[in-house]
Amino acid sequence: MTISITPPLIDLNAVTKAYKTDAGLFMALKGIDLHINSGEFVAIVGKSGSGKTTLINMITGLDRPTEGEIIVGGERVEKLGENQLAIWRGRTIGVVFQFFQLLPTLTALENVMLPMDFCATPAFSERRDRAMELLRLMEIDDQANKLPAKLSGGQQQRVAIARALATDPPVLAADEPTGNLDSKTAAAVFALFERLTGLGKTVLMVTHDPDLARRAGRQLHIADGVIVNDMNGKAVS
Repeated sequence: MTISITPPLIDLNAVTKAYKTDAGLFMALKGIDLHINSGEFVAIVGKSGSGKTTLINMITGLDRPTEGEIIVGGERVEKLGENQLAIWRGRTIGVVFQFFQLLPTLTALENVMLPMDFCATPAFSERRDRAMELLRLMEIDDQANKLPAKLSGGQQQRVAIARALATDPPVLAADEPTGNLDSKTAAAVFALFERLTGLGKTVLMVTHDPDLARRAGRQLHIADGVIVNDMNGKAVS
């Protein structure tokens, strides 16, 4: 009898990232090994400068490692050219930023439709309905025709999450998505991530908030470019 073992959705092996500074090389990541399965909700926590954002940028292809390999959805991310990378990211990973980064001249609905136009998926005739469906999932469909300036911070972040889901990527990566929100709104956005995990998405969230992090299915604690703890408090060598 053959036992089939499903590989991790996200697989990092000996990933190192070094930046050149006036003082010499700064090692942002030091030989990271990380394996994340489909459907996990992972909170990435650590002090400023610990390597949290660098790690998420490696996984999303927004930055490239100095050494090591990054496999997401079976694709060697660090081997992709810039055009390949843009196409891969559009289909594989949705990114949510701390400062929303919505286009100010487009309505909430148009912002959500933008990645669909870039990736040419779904079919043109289905894009508006898909965008409205996502805004309903985010409980903000009544704001569909408003410009970002007319929305609150929490509403803008909901639109940004809907936009990240536009092409139905398996992974959602959020870098401090609640950093500019009050505690009540932050909790509501976190609840949306929990709901998305329940729908089968894999969610990675960088956060400074230890209370929110404890509610995730798994915690990764990073210090000085090294993963020092997982959710069970197990030290990582």
